[in-house]
Amino acid sequence: MKHLALIGAVSIAAIALAPSAGLAQQKTLYVAGYGGSFEKTIRDEVIPAFEKANGVKVEYVAGNSTDTLAKLQAQKGNQQIDVAIVDDGPMYQAIQLGFCGKLEGLPADIYDAARFKDDRAVGIGLVATGLMYNTKIFAEKGWAPPTSWNDLKDPKYQKQLVIPPINNTYGLHTLLMLARMNGGSEANVDAGFKIIKADVNPNVLAYEPSPGKMTELFQSGQAVLAVWGTARVQSFANTGFPVDFVYPKEGAATLLTTACPITKPNASPLASAFVKTLLEPKIQLVLLKDYGYGPVLKSVVVPPELGKMAPIGERAAKLYTPDWTVINDKREEWTKRWNREVER
Repeated sequence: MKHLALIGAVSIAAIALAPSAGLAQQKTLYVAGYGGSFEKTIRDEVIPAFEKANGVKVEYVAGNSTDTLAKLQAQKGNQQIDVAIVDDGPMYQAIQLGFCGKLEGLPADIYDAARFKDDRAVGIGLVATGLMYNTKIFAEKGWAPPTSWNDLKDPKYQKQLVIPPINNTYGLHTLLMLARMNGGSEANVDAGFKIIKADVNPNVLAYEPSPGKMTELFQSGQAVLAVWGTARVQSFANTGFPVDFVYPKEGAATLLTTACPITKPNASPLASAFVKTLLEPKIQLVLLKDYGYGPVLKSVVVPPELGKMAPIGERAAKLYTPDWTVINDKREEWTKRWNREVER
């Protein structure tokens, strides 16, 4: 998320120096989540009030979802992290590996798509994966805005297209959507690989995982079209750069930003409290304004000016939600195949 900022990932060694969560006198809560603009929003809008209300110091450990999952695995049996904020795919893995504790007392009006079995995690924001394009360059060239995943194959975008790699949720969604459109599914992605290799690859300038690099490629004019999520596109557009998001006519894929309290001996109840703070309507609207997240609560009223890109209402209802149980079993195999056949 994805959503997968590479800013400031704190090393395992550094946070290993933290006091154990099991100590009664512990007054520090360790929250691991995305870097970049998401980290700024959490630091500015969530942490100060939470610290004041609960008499606790919150340390934020920035890294992408893969980084956070790797830390949880490395610290198995001696967890230092109290709260993990990751994309939905890695969250399903974290739950399967037994890292997530149960959340009690979640709001009753959470969308079904944001709930996890046994409330071991919860979605805190809804993102759609689709297409981003440079509105200024498209207008100058007289190009119509993209409308379809098939536009990734259009030769006029030769060496001007950017797609994150398959170890990034956006790249994985690209493979899945192209497979689904051509008779495939999560269980059979051969068609997606075939189309990317034969028809999309000639247009690709870079398979770029870094949000910072993605924006640089657009700012330099090298890239004009990309696969990205509503949250990232909204953040980029908020800077004043001329980009817009397209929900392809074949459908956009769901990327859920999720959070869970980490299970450990004598886990702090403040971990669950922090997760539930992210669900408060006020914070849900902050995440929408700053980061383009569709709210996960049905009761949140979205002001029209904030709902231009985010998956809300009918757009949210039409999203394709991938089957992560199948995907996570196949992901290592697909990654090896991608590295062998696509990014050679």
